[in-house]
Amino acid sequence: MLLKLALPAGSLKESTVALMKKAGYVITGSARSYYPEIDDPEIQLMLVRAQEIPRYVESGDLDAGLTGADWTAENGSRVHKVSELIYAKQGLRPVRWVLAVPENSPVRSVRDLSGKRVATELVNVVKDYLRKKKVKAEVEFSWGATEAKPPRLADAVVELTETGSSLRANKLRIVETIFSSTTLLIANRQAWKNQKKREKIENLNILLQGALLAEVKVGLKMNVRKTDLEKILSLIPALLKPTIAGLTDGQWLDVETIIDEKVVRDIIPKLKSAGAQGIIEYPLNKVVV
Repeated sequence: MLLKLALPAGSLKESTVALMKKAGYVITGSARSYYPEIDDPEIQLMLVRAQEIPRYVESGDLDAGLTGADWTAENGSRVHKVSELIYAKQGLRPVRWVLAVPENSPVRSVRDLSGKRVATELVNVVKDYLRKKKVKAEVEFSWGATEAKPPRLADAVVELTETGSSLRANKLRIVETIFSSTTLLIANRQAWKNQKKREKIENLNILLQGALLAEVKVGLKMNVRKTDLEKILSLIPALLKPTIAGLTDGQWLDVETIIDEKVVRDIIPKLKSAGAQGIIEYPLNKVVV
C-alpha cells in the first residue's frame, strides 16, 4: 500500500513541513524538488499548489492532501474532509478572504459594489457571496499583485490576509470578511473506502492534530504538601485531571498536568504562593486526546 499525499507548495510549505516534523515525519530533499523524501515507506509525497490539490484529490491522482478550505470551496471539489487543522503561514489561526477598497473609496459595505469591478483569485466563492447578497458586480480573476489594482484596474479586491498588514501598506481598507479559511486534510472518496489507506490517513490525522494541540499546551509539574493539595488543585485549569503520585517523603506529593501555555505566567506565581515547590514547565511534542 502506497499513500499518495500532497503537501502545499508556496506560502504554506514551510509551516506544513514543520508540522509534519513535529508529528513525527522527517521530510528531506532539494528545495527545488516537487517530490521530497519522507521517512515512511508507505507515503509518497508531492508538493502541489494548494489551489490545485482539491481537484487532484477528487480525480484520484492523489489519495489525500493538505490544502485550504478556501480552495476546496473554490473548486467545488467532491472530496472527503477528514479534519480541520487550524494553522497558517504565520500562526495557529484561520486566514481571512476580505473585501478591501482604497482608503478614500465610498464603498462601506458589500452592497455598495453594485456595478463595480472586483479583482480576486477566489472568483467562484466571491461570485457566490455576491449572489447571496443580491449584489451585481463584475468579478474578474487576478493573476497576482491584487493589492496594487485599485483604483485604476479594479474598484475593490477580495484578498487573503492573516494580519492585514499588506493591505494597509497598499493603502487599502478592509470592508468585511468574505470567507474564513483553515487548512484541511482531505481524501479521495475511493481512497477513503480503502481500509489500509483510510487507516493511514486517520493515523496521520491523529499525529497532526496532536502536534497542533501541543503548540498551545505545556506540561507543568510540582511538589505539593498533602495539606496544600486541595488549594493547589483549585488553581490548575487542567486538560484532564492532574496526575498525583506519592514521594518518598510521605508528607509530599508530585502533581503533574497539561495546561494552556498562555496561562502559565499567571498561574506559576499563584502556585508558588499556595505552597507548590520545584515547579517545572516543559514543552510538549504531541498531545493526543
